Amino acid sequence: MKKLVGYITSSIPDNNFTIDLALSMKEAGVDTLELGVPFSDPVADGPVIEKANHIALESGFGLNDLFEVSSQIAPKMDMLWMGYMNPFFHYGLENFLKKAQEYDVGGMIIPDLPFEESQLVNSLFEKYDKANISFVAPTHSEERIKKVVENSKKFIYMVAYAGITGSGKAEDLSNIISMVKKYSDTPLYIGFGVDENTCKEKSIGVDGVIVGSAFVKHLVDETLSNNEKIAKISSIAKEIKEKINE
Repeated sequence: MKKLVGYITSSIPDNNFTIDLALSMKEAGVDTLELGVPFSDPVADGPVIEKANHIALESGFGLNDLFEVSSQIAPKMDMLWMGYMNPFFHYGLENFLKKAQEYDVGGMIIPDLPFEESQLVNSLFEKYDKANISFVAPTHSEERIKKVVENSKKFIYMVAYAGITGSGKAEDLSNIISMVKKYSDTPLYIGFGVDENTCKEKSIGVDGVIVGSAFVKHLVDETLSNNEKIAKISSIAKEIKEKINE
């Protein structure tokens, strides 16, 4: 069965809501939660997730909020932290990994950590047995793909197109999929531009999909009540999980 990874930004509008939403998403078919660590300059994300980051920060988000939320979610569902290197660096990457171990968080997705630099910190991830998710893109050469994926853990994040999250630009990914699978048995998931309308086509040839903006656009919709947000996001999650496994 193909897997569904769902991204939400932590602590919007508050910690308890994030916990309730995450557990509802699990019931709807989300296999892994990608919990966003709010940051002021989320360079790899589109305007929807950028807005969510700013809302959280303006509301006073702090790392203790992330840890409180994680302590309630991670024991109940598979979870990763998604964030940018700046907060991890300032708090201390090893301190973050200690927290991940404490709360049973599976690892991190750090889109602005280049592959070469990630090699300098992978010993820390190995020390705490946490995944540092690898990224591949259609622009990568076969030689680079081999380097990136050969020691990958948990899953490989394939960027669906060369750009930012939240857009549905189409492209032929069959060649890169073949190259990844040539060099790694780690599951390959596709992200960027995946929603209830594109998920079935994008899931062809891969082991799962990663969905962010399609959920977060409802998270930041001020016309919806909290209960309506949970119902809407969970409904979309269920629809996507069903479509990718038809």
